[in-house]
Amino acid sequence: MGPVAYTVPDSVRRGRADKLLASAFPEHSRVALQRAFAAGLVTRNGLALGQSDPVAAGDRLEFSTPEVRPAVLRAVDIPLDVLFEDRHLLALNKAPGMVVHPGAGTREDTLVHALLAHCRGGLSGIGGVERPGIVHRLDKETSGVILVAKTDEAHRGLAAQFAGRSVDKEYIALISGVPPLLGGDIRRPIGRNTRQRHRMSVVEEGSGRDAHTEWRLVERFGNLAALVRCILHTGRTHQIRVHMKSAGHPLLGDSAYGWRVDARFPRQPLRVMLHAERLAFTHPVTGKRLDIHAPPPADFTEMIVSLGGGKPAPRKRR
Repeated sequence: MGPVAYTVPDSVRRGRADKLLASAFPEHSRVALQRAFAAGLVTRNGLALGQSDPVAAGDRLEFSTPEVRPAVLRAVDIPLDVLFEDRHLLALNKAPGMVVHPGAGTREDTLVHALLAHCRGGLSGIGGVERPGIVHRLDKETSGVILVAKTDEAHRGLAAQFAGRSVDKEYIALISGVPPLLGGDIRRPIGRNTRQRHRMSVVEEGSGRDAHTEWRLVERFGNLAALVRCILHTGRTHQIRVHMKSAGHPLLGDSAYGWRVDARFPRQPLRVMLHAERLAFTHPVTGKRLDIHAPPPADFTEMIVSLGGGKPAPRKRR
């Protein structure tokens, strides 16, 4: 983008340069403006300004944002199950076993690698790098709906909705044992397990983050297992897995949170039996309410059939 000239209006009192530009140009993210300051691309009378430098009415500023850098990661053509897509964002039905973000020990088969190929030419440089914006996460073994932003504007809007808890999030899970009730609310704070830092656990009030899971019984499979629908009112790491374990019903296949191989099962789960079935949110650009549903993958439905159930009916739209 070429330089943008801006004269500080008379109505503005003396203040920090970064805060003034962020207020005057809301279409630019704070990260983008921080990059501009760091690169010396914000000037007053030809002299570079720092983020905290004061500016006052009548000052004439010029700024431009650094060019978008190509992603360091390689684009890899991996099939994706697209549920919704436009030029601002897309919603996918993530396959179980797919890692979302590249990291230590991962190969070139992550969701980000696949998205770089799928969105080739359609990304506008989120955070200054040509990459998709992942606004929330699913564990490697969890399948289901995941949202991806293609632009800074969409990324900011979606992130704000997740932070403000205005996104409806519903999962289905297969749990061991059968709850005595038809449903309930679990409101127990979650924090790091002090002995196993890669795991989470329910902790004492005041020592973790508040967490709220609402669950409803969908189907019983004798006394062996049950299908439940979980509505997340918060978004803590491993929330459903931790909360259902705390209720005495660990998820099938979840060895990290209490599942143990049980010979009574005609089929042993090969992963955590958790599926993100539904996400409803407001499109961050058009303002339209979107209600995205993802059918469960074959291994999930096959597990249900092995327990004597039928294919789970999709959640009715509200």
